[in-house]
Amino acid sequence: MVSVFPPEEQAGPRDHPVAVPQTLGLPQEFVDLVVNVPFNDLEAATKAFADHKGEFACMIVEPAMTNCGLVLPDPGYLAGLKELSHADGALFVFDEVKTGFTLAWGGAIEAFGVVPDLVCLAKALGAGLPCGAIGGTEEAMGMVIRGELDQQGTFNGNPLTMAAAKANLLEVLTPDAYARFDELNAILARADEACAKYGLPANVKLLGAKGSVEFRREPIHEYRDLWDIDDRVPQLAWLWQLNRGVFKSPGSKWESWTTSIVHSDEDVQRYVDNLEEFAAAVTNPRA
Repeated sequence: MVSVFPPEEQAGPRDHPVAVPQTLGLPQEFVDLVVNVPFNDLEAATKAFADHKGEFACMIVEPAMTNCGLVLPDPGYLAGLKELSHADGALFVFDEVKTGFTLAWGGAIEAFGVVPDLVCLAKALGAGLPCGAIGGTEEAMGMVIRGELDQQGTFNGNPLTMAAAKANLLEVLTPDAYARFDELNAILARADEACAKYGLPANVKLLGAKGSVEFRREPIHEYRDLWDIDDRVPQLAWLWQLNRGVFKSPGSKWESWTTSIVHSDEDVQRYVDNLEEFAAAVTNPRA
């Protein structure tokens, strides 16, 4: 809840971002405990660890950012963060609330080959029901196992949610099902051509069930790249799709999409066709 979508005037310099609370309900004392670094910048993370040597409990990262398009980690970035964390005595944590079961059968851990100390899962795990899970190494989970740290809640082990998650993982999201996402992505990749045909600056990113179209000539590499994009274009693109039968993430400019194994070729082709119409319309000065 710190520096989630800070405006440019509050975010501070890139080499020393300011910790900005997302809500007035977040005590400043909590905000002061958080140090932010730019995504895909191992040098910035190295400096943060050096400036706060021995102070960090953990390094938390969404292994592929999904709230500003689909931003994939640079080669070696996640492994480098893990090495930095362990060298400082800190845990390395993946926030896989949105990447778990979507980037690959084994989530980002499988997709990028880096195993964290702790991982948080949700969303796709429950097959549409509210669901969450925490996993980790024996060392990281030891305090919970030994009862030194309470991990409990009203909905822990909810029978309905657990039954749905079990059926989802064992009968629906099987390893073989992920080949279907590759087939859908082969169609969605045509969105690049649809935009290029009319000279609309855009690029497409796809991995597993996740994907996005970014209305920017160069791919988004980290959060601040969003500031280069004309806010009106993605807002209009969202409305254009909605009016033509594609309900993307509600009102979100940058949200990556999540395809489903029940989507048909025609479903995703509709998205591409709509995008081509959109590109034609917004690049035509007489329209």
